[in-house]
Amino acid sequence: MLSLFLVAFASATLLPGGSEVWLARQWCLGQPLLGLWLVATSGNTLGSLVNVWLGRYARRFQDRRWFPASREGLARAERWYHRFGEWSLLASWAPLIGDPLTVLAGIFRLPWWRAVLLITLAKGARYAVVLYLAQAWLAPLCG
Repeated sequence: MLSLFLVAFASATLLPGGSEVWLARQWCLGQPLLGLWLVATSGNTLGSLVNVWLGRYARRFQDRRWFPASREGLARAERWYHRFGEWSLLASWAPLIGDPLTVLAGIFRLPWWRAVLLITLAKGARYAVVLYLAQAWLAPLCG
């Protein structure tokens, strides 16, 4: 289960990863369903909280040449974030947009308790769906 935690954690950071496949594999190997869900959800949530933390401190470097966003880009992101707000973190489970959403939550100083709550809900729901689909589709293959 430690490997699942590490894969889920890394998948939530800006590093590429595919925790869903690893989760389904662990289920196929007979690991307990609730344990899998808890480990994957907590690992992925903690990984996303690393992104929030990075976002909280990233803005101090916005005037550096190597900073990945221009002032205009940050202003656009801020307008977008204020338009959709903290509820956008419910999409933090989604590929491509999930990681940047968690970084934006940090940049715009979403309170920690709200970030934890919204990200945990999003990640927990995703892994519940993955486990449901694994049971529905992979049961005959897992023997």
